Order: sequence, then C-alpha cells, then structure tokens
Amino acid sequence: MPLAVAALYKFVALPDFRALQAPLRDLCAELGVTGTLLLAPEGINGTVAGESAAIDALLEGLRFGPLFDGRLSDIEPKLSNAEAQPFKRLKVRLKREIVTLGDPAADPTVRTGAYVAPCEWNALIARDDVVVVDVRNAFEVAMGSFDGAVNPRTKRFGDFKGFAAGTLAGARPKTVALYCTGGIRCEKASSHLLANGFSDVCQLKGGILKYLEEVDPADSLWRGSCFVFDERVALGHGLVEQTPEHADV
Repeated sequence: MPLAVAALYKFVALPDFRALQAPLRDLCAELGVTGTLLLAPEGINGTVAGESAAIDALLEGLRFGPLFDGRLSDIEPKLSNAEAQPFKRLKVRLKREIVTLGDPAADPTVRTGAYVAPCEWNALIARDDVVVVDVRNAFEVAMGSFDGAVNPRTKRFGDFKGFAAGTLAGARPKTVALYCTGGIRCEKASSHLLANGFSDVCQLKGGILKYLEEVDPADSLWRGSCFVFDERVALGHGLVEQTPEHADV
C-alpha cells in the first residue's frame, strides 16, 4: 500500500511552542510517522509521511487533541501518496519563524493577500494588468512554473525582500499574483508586500500542489514538474511522482 504524505502549515500564535516540541515528537513517534515539523511562535509547518491511518490519526490529534487545544482545528493539509518512505527519520524542530523572511511587519495572522482558488487561477494570470510572481527559489523554478511567471531568481526565501523593493516596486504593477509550492511562502510574501505599499495582492490558495490536484491537465497552464522537499523530488498533475526535467538555473 502506498504511504500517505501530508504537507501542512498554519499561522497561529503558539507562545508555548517550546513546550509543544516533546509531546508532538512523541505523538508522531507513537504513530510511526516520519518527516519534519517546525514549531515557532507564529505557528507550525512541515511535511510528514506514514501509513494512511497513522496520518489520519495525527491530523485528528493536531486538530482536536489536547496538545494544541483547538488552535489547529481548521488546518488544511495537502495530501498525496508515496510508493516508498520519503523521509528517513522524524524531526520536530524549534524555529524563530516557520518560514524565514526576516520581516516583523509580515504577519499573515494580521493581513495577507486575497486567496484565489485553483479553478479561478488561469483566468487571473491571463489578465494583462496582473504580474505573476513565483515565490520559490530559483532551482525550484527551473523544474517547472506557470507560463509567463516572473522568476525572482532567489537562492533563499529571505531574498524575496530585495526583489520586492527593487524589481517589483520598480515595475509598479496594478495587481500582483503570487504562487509557491503549498501556499506558506505566499502568505508571508503577500503580507510583506501589503506592509510595504502594494495594494492589490493575491495568491494561489493551496499553492501549486492544490492546482495540480484539482485542475485538469488539459486545462493546465503549469509546465514541468513541482519540486517537493522529500525523496520523491517532484510531483506532476494528480500529485503523481514524476521524474523532474532538470534545467539550468
């Protein structure tokens, strides 16, 4: 049987994030779940894999168990499958940010870009007044992207601030449409843009993974494969494991 893989995140105040580390690790270990989970004052982020029943039990515990006391009740994981275990071990780490941008003004719990459903994404990015920006790192973009998207050519997510202040601000776009793998980087990037003078910012809800899951390949504007941070390396339409087409960055 294929293993279940859950990519998840939520921005939510976790002032007790340090105290959550050990019991969260114990819960995952008890269920035989492997992968990486990050805890920070601003929330949780990570990807984990295990037997389908184990992932279901973990998600149930995160949403409704006593550990998070309802703070993750509305978390929306992206689920896919893997033929082999994509993670060698379990890691539960403490971080300053669950996705590192380094801008205190970028707070997705306060404001973030408008969400655009995958079924509405094609129409949005086809508009002449929209600048579409890939928020991922350059090596990820090299494997696949949406037609016409701007590649900021970043080596790490923290570099997005320089791109936003320079190239993007200089272009003065009316509307900025952001996308990334699962949505978390867009949450931070859109909040950063809104805090720095951009007025019309939107983002692909659920990221590329949700788009590949829901949009028919015949209607898709996605080209190439989507890099994922595990041993599957890349996914295609239907979230099927795919051999990536490597390109020069």
